[in-house]
Amino acid sequence: MSVKELGIKARKTQNFLSVINTEDKNRALLNIADKLCERSDEIIKANAVDLENGKNAGLNEGLLDRLMLDEARIKAISDGIREVAALEDACGKTVYEYKKDNGLIIKKITVPIGVIGIIFEARPNVTADAAALCLKSGNAVILRGGKEAINSNTAITNIMRAALKESGFPEDTIQLVKDTSRDSANEMMTLNGYLDCLIPRGGKGLIKAVVQNSTVPVIETGSGNCHIYVDESADINMAADIIFNAKTQRISVCNACESLVIHSGIIEKALPVIKARLEEKNTEIRGDERARAVCPDILPASEEDFYTEYLDYIISVKTVDSVDEAIDHINEHSTGHSEAIITNNSENAEKFMKCIDSSSVYVNASTRFTDGGEFGLGAEIGISTQKLHARGPMGLAQLTSTKYLIYGNGQTR
Repeated sequence: MSVKELGIKARKTQNFLSVINTEDKNRALLNIADKLCERSDEIIKANAVDLENGKNAGLNEGLLDRLMLDEARIKAISDGIREVAALEDACGKTVYEYKKDNGLIIKKITVPIGVIGIIFEARPNVTADAAALCLKSGNAVILRGGKEAINSNTAITNIMRAALKESGFPEDTIQLVKDTSRDSANEMMTLNGYLDCLIPRGGKGLIKAVVQNSTVPVIETGSGNCHIYVDESADINMAADIIFNAKTQRISVCNACESLVIHSGIIEKALPVIKARLEEKNTEIRGDERARAVCPDILPASEEDFYTEYLDYIISVKTVDSVDEAIDHINEHSTGHSEAIITNNSENAEKFMKCIDSSSVYVNASTRFTDGGEFGLGAEIGISTQKLHARGPMGLAQLTSTKYLIYGNGQTR
């Protein structure tokens, strides 16, 4: 089935979704959550095929980790869907209401965007997360995952569609593009009139291709070259703990720390401590000349390293002489995702938070918290690194638009 045919089917669900109430949406979501757990064996069996294919194709450890599903991860996916069901509905809210002198009542309300397309890579959890958020916000969704997860995505989508039908919803509220060739992605990028917006989730190459080639409006979700800056006044043990967590707790995610920036006034004391913690996970460190002067056994960093999202046990180190130099370095090399400062200087913390041009900025905390669930949004559709419409973790509210309702009794102009 062509992508256009999927778009036609998705459009036909719009009248149903525009009038369905919150209670019915929640009932369908809870049924989906239950069925994913009940049929987890099917998902795990399909996922095993994807994992084997991925290993044979030479996928690295980080990508295989993103791809892998087990009972615990499927339960976490189901729990996330239940959390979405428990959230307040983002649709039908009155943004403002105004009565003109002539008696016209003008009301602005939140409404679904319509049909949302999502292009993503080897993360089958996105299939369920995205579908749940789109359903709760009254949107139909067309999902196009990568070839690495096609069997997992097909199993998950089939289960969700069956649960929708059982709940009295049109199955085509959730659809999967089974053609994983570049042609299907290109077709989605130009599916004007059927897709209202397109959201890419994946690596820098995928996101760049969608942003540059799409004629459908795009919400850009960025890759994560996330930085942690260790200020001169930092608590070294706190810094080591935070960096260890941000880099090694899960290497395959976009909010993992990839780049370390250290003030020259503390590097001689801090870097050996941080290095010792990172080596507990055999993390490779690539540093500039001043970092290597402190720890000669770390590898030399190239300029490209400072721009790289590794998704691996690798981290770069840049030495700076001030908080201003740290801010300039981060703003130049960052992808606009998440950055942190470790400091006991409140003025430096305030300057860092104001001047860093990223969606999420932390003081004395791990970048790993940049997540829809952690921010109280439920499962997220992605983390937007652009500035228009949505920025940062995107939950239900970011999947709505607005429209005006005008009530009259015969007024003319």
